[in-house]
Amino acid sequence: LPSRQIKRARHNVTGRPLSLPRLLETLDTEALRSVLQTICQRHPELNDEIVSTAPRPSVAATLNVLNNYQTTLQNAFPLGVNPSSDYAYNRVRQHYMNLLEALSDFTPYFLPPQETQPSTSLSYLDGATEIIHRLPRWDTAHHNLGHDAAYEEISKAWSLVIREAAKRGAGIQLQYGGWDQKLAKHNQTSGGKLQGAVDELSSCLGWMGGSGLHGAGPPAGDASSIRDQLFSGTYGLGVPLKAGW
Repeated sequence: LPSRQIKRARHNVTGRPLSLPRLLETLDTEALRSVLQTICQRHPELNDEIVSTAPRPSVAATLNVLNNYQTTLQNAFPLGVNPSSDYAYNRVRQHYMNLLEALSDFTPYFLPPQETQPSTSLSYLDGATEIIHRLPRWDTAHHNLGHDAAYEEISKAWSLVIREAAKRGAGIQLQYGGWDQKLAKHNQTSGGKLQGAVDELSSCLGWMGGSGLHGAGPPAGDASSIRDQLFSGTYGLGVPLKAGW
């Protein structure tokens, strides 16, 4: 058998701290987040560097965070109590506010001009709107102001994305992606609170159809080509983008 070199045992073994790479290997996500937050609090000048170095949050990861907030909220409701009562509201109020605040913080990140891909914006808004649907309604009207405000903001967000997509020529994606049906369903579930966004999409799709009838739109072959580029993610490559999208 070939001889193997065996590392000689150290004499006078003594304890020593872990190296940074080994220490990082032992930390879970929550611990790493806590360490980073502490470092940023002590050294605020590092904030921008961390933001620029970290990978962009994906839609799936962001919706997972929001769903975790919602799970925490649901688990906080006391058993055997009317879930829409003032007592229940007071028990879960902080978790409720945490979720509303997270929605308010994450949503602008997925809107133009910060987010340049309509498909990404629409996917986020679809998931975020579902989360808003699942927010509790309370017996006391004043407690529902946060829920109503969330609907108002998400409706404005839908409208913004729809307008900018149409300006940039990505209206084909709205037309063929089934977003009219998805948005109509969201509006129905919300009790009409997304009507502004529905009207915006209807206007956009109507304008696209009308422009084709009057000869102002692209020929059918060109429209098909644009659609293929949109779905393959190559639309607009090599073409300067308009300001605001």
